[in-house]
Amino acid sequence: MAAPPLPRAPVSSSAAAASPGVRALLLLRVGGGGSGRCAGVAAAAAAPGWRRPFPAASVAARSAGTTPGEVAVDPKVEAILDSVKWDSKGLAVAIAQNVDTGAILMQGFANKEALATTISTRKATFYSRSRSSLWTKGETSMNFINVHDIFLDCDRDSIIYLGKPDGPTCHTGAETCYYTSVYDALQGSKPNQDRQVVSTLYSLEDTISRRKEEIVTEGSGKPSWTKKLILDNRLLCSKISEEAGELNRTLLENEDESRTISEMGDLLYHAMVLLRVKGVRMEQVLEVLRKRFSQSGIEEKASRNKS
Repeated sequence: MAAPPLPRAPVSSSAAAASPGVRALLLLRVGGGGSGRCAGVAAAAAAPGWRRPFPAASVAARSAGTTPGEVAVDPKVEAILDSVKWDSKGLAVAIAQNVDTGAILMQGFANKEALATTISTRKATFYSRSRSSLWTKGETSMNFINVHDIFLDCDRDSIIYLGKPDGPTCHTGAETCYYTSVYDALQGSKPNQDRQVVSTLYSLEDTISRRKEEIVTEGSGKPSWTKKLILDNRLLCSKISEEAGELNRTLLENEDESRTISEMGDLLYHAMVLLRVKGVRMEQVLEVLRKRFSQSGIEEKASRNKS
């Protein structure tokens, strides 16, 4: 027995005027036949530890007297698209940013159709000005940027795709398109594809990694403190225990805030040296934390005991 038809949403004037591509994404076309089952644009699976995706189309069904080709509009998505201050060519700057590291991955342009596609598929999609067509990052390389959220700036004229890349973003094979430092260039340094526009945390990780590489390339010599820690597991573990104890003491003995900040910095540094020794990247740790956002600590610990 067929399911009863759902009421159709009214077609708005702005939807009727939308480009065919946008209408295909935002509007649910009612077919010329069928049993009245619900239909809609399939949304990508929700990423672990993040909000569920918002489907770009409403769910509607054909009812008696419906003309084939009529559409139902999701007013929320339509309102978002209309709120963007597109330029005279119908474009806005679109920036892709790594959800875990905060690194800027790339910058392109989006039009209404590209933003609508990104909302629906959760794959970062842009508009190519040279080809005058949409393109989804990764459609050739398979290095997609899986979008977890989208942000508009305060003026509504630029967009951030906050997501997780499947692989290198730059066509050169670098993780990000931004690896050329102006200040390094002024000092005569050549661009380094392994360098990223990074925060203090990742600058520290990069420094620790270079110290480990220097042990191999430079051999013996007077080692830095970081190199000593890398070469001596027992020393490293004892320092982590020591710094953790000192951090605890700032709470138990009600020490001032500056002591807590200092001891946390020491603990974080030594823990990051251990991660480097184990070949673990800070990004991997932050990804685990993100995936736990929607899970209680008790449930998460229980799941670890089972595995």
